[in-house]
Amino acid sequence: MSSCLEYIRYHDLLLPPEAHTTESLEYAQHFRVEDTDVFAVTYPKSALCLDYRGLRVPKETHSAESLEFAQEFKFKDDDVVAVTYPKSGTVWMQEILPLVLNGGDLEPIQTIPNWDRVPWLEEKRLSIVVDQLKSPRALVTHFPYHLMPASFHTSKAKVIYVVRNPKDVLVSSYYFHQMAAFLEDPGTFDEFMEKFLHGRVMFGKWTDHVKSWRHTELTDRIMYISYEEMVQDLPASLRRLSGFLGTNLSEDTIQKIAEHCTFKTMKTNIMSNFSLVPKQYMDSDISPFFRKGIAGDWKKHFSSEQLARFTSVICKEMEGESFSLPWSLD
Repeated sequence: MSSCLEYIRYHDLLLPPEAHTTESLEYAQHFRVEDTDVFAVTYPKSALCLDYRGLRVPKETHSAESLEFAQEFKFKDDDVVAVTYPKSGTVWMQEILPLVLNGGDLEPIQTIPNWDRVPWLEEKRLSIVVDQLKSPRALVTHFPYHLMPASFHTSKAKVIYVVRNPKDVLVSSYYFHQMAAFLEDPGTFDEFMEKFLHGRVMFGKWTDHVKSWRHTELTDRIMYISYEEMVQDLPASLRRLSGFLGTNLSEDTIQKIAEHCTFKTMKTNIMSNFSLVPKQYMDSDISPFFRKGIAGDWKKHFSSEQLARFTSVICKEMEGESFSLPWSLD
């Protein structure tokens, strides 16, 4: 999890170590400014993030009020929440859940933006749309388990935890940071990988998030599924979801939902592809939000040295865990 210990403290500032050293800061203090020098002074993009209990969250979509609202949120027994680490299939679940919960009715996914039809628990939009949500309500969250509100633990709300190969998570997040103006510039792929491994990214370390949701007391209230399972066989994944949620959908309905939740179809759905978001916030000319939607794209991005470094860190942090993952970390 991200912490201040991973930064360099300089006077009252916390500075990222990948760009600063004690030597560089000392050098700056002794730098000789000449009369003809010109300085461009900017506020760092990291100021666009909030620190929430040791986790980074973007200010554009989160506020102190929205995070407090999340903690005071009253879960109902028939609520369903899809939990993901960022870039692990959140938007896919925002498409799938309304269809599975409402017998394949296409109206919500064709008329309501995904951030309103299945809102994030921790983001600003929830307080605005919460009274419009019909039961059974579907939500998504990036919260680790220990940040879930008290009402969640006393309710019977069900959880679907979607896990994705962290190498693909890294690649997807890298491109998202490039196109989302409200996030920090990722730098080079190598630099961003180090930030990812140290948890200096949205919602902290991937390993911490996965472990937090694998060590719960939710028993039959939680279902685990992988992004890769859904890519490989979406109808089979939908049958699992239907069984877990007790909707018992017919095979025709399963096939209908699968057709409308393919990458190709969702990419053309303006209620799901984020084309409604102004370009000043998300610039699809830099990188489309719906980029590839596949498993294994990481193989085109990692050098052998990067792969060895990434694998070593992740494997070490997952040592001693009793649960298995649906793919090898090697």
